[in-house]
Amino acid sequence: MRYLFTSEAVTEGHPDKICDKISDYILDAALREDKNSKMAVEATIKDDLILIYGEANTKANLNYEALAKHVLKDIGYNEEYHVIVKVSKQSTEINNCVDAEEIKAGDQGIMFGYACKETKELMPLPIMLANNLARKLAEVRKNDKNSFLMPDGKTQVTVEYENDKPVRVDTIIIASQHKESVSQEELKKYIIKEVINKVVPKELMDEKTKVLVNTSGSFIVGGSFGDSGTTGRKIIVDTYGGRAHIGGGCFSSKDPSKVDRSAAYYARYVAKNVVAKNLADRFEIELSYAIGKSEPISISIDAYNTNHVSLEEIMDYIKTNFNFRVSNIINELDLQKPIYYDLAAYGHFGREEYKWEQIK
Repeated sequence: MRYLFTSEAVTEGHPDKICDKISDYILDAALREDKNSKMAVEATIKDDLILIYGEANTKANLNYEALAKHVLKDIGYNEEYHVIVKVSKQSTEINNCVDAEEIKAGDQGIMFGYACKETKELMPLPIMLANNLARKLAEVRKNDKNSFLMPDGKTQVTVEYENDKPVRVDTIIIASQHKESVSQEELKKYIIKEVINKVVPKELMDEKTKVLVNTSGSFIVGGSFGDSGTTGRKIIVDTYGGRAHIGGGCFSSKDPSKVDRSAAYYARYVAKNVVAKNLADRFEIELSYAIGKSEPISISIDAYNTNHVSLEEIMDYIKTNFNFRVSNIINELDLQKPIYYDLAAYGHFGREEYKWEQIK
């Protein structure tokens, strides 16, 4: 059976990603001074207004306004921004049940981990291509002094599958903010040459592959002046591009005691190892936690009938090799370090430098 599947991604200059980056830059700043910081500080942006709000329990001295403005400059926006801050201390009730001798889950929730053999990273091909295209847009913009590109942008990749295996790229869509001086024809040629041809393998493209660039026409006004943004609105972009289930919460802004983030990383760690060990070609694990509890409430697995051993054997392998206690997840994956700003754009998975991507 043949079918099409599509995933999208956004650049770091997209207004939602701006907010993810602000939230995780604040988290990193807190962890640098106090690795036990409990943070859930989010952001919203529209035009030149940034609202920073949430809960924090940290010994770090944080200048929220300066941190937010640094992120905008780092991304490539040079406008002046007005920042409003509304951050209170984490609820004593939550802190008391989480910050005991052993770290416990900071919230209830469900988390999913997924892996498959579609790419060398053991990730779905559509989201890997979409994120790599978005990252390349930013690299070209920053490294080419003559580039027409500006920070805001979106990518979308449609892959054709045959018998659940990717066989070709059917459509590539790129929307990139740009300078007024460039024509649409010049922009398309530039993006095909400098972005698409450097990211998408030639063997996946053919004469029928469609390439669509800025189909709405000019895209000069972007970022927060073209749309509003809020932390945590790109959870499918952050995970598996819709190819797998997603959990109930976002990642950005949350310290590792929040299992929405840490347990999702660990679930990916488990799933990747299952596939890497050739126990299955495609695999998903679901975890659930309760606030104030150390162990998961439930563990569920699905190999989509691609398993090479029984599901019971896979579960035995998981229980023998992985420890799902919240404190172990944090220690094993080394999550109390300031690693989150870079993760806030271009996906949290399929990036070999992080511990949840390693093979045991």
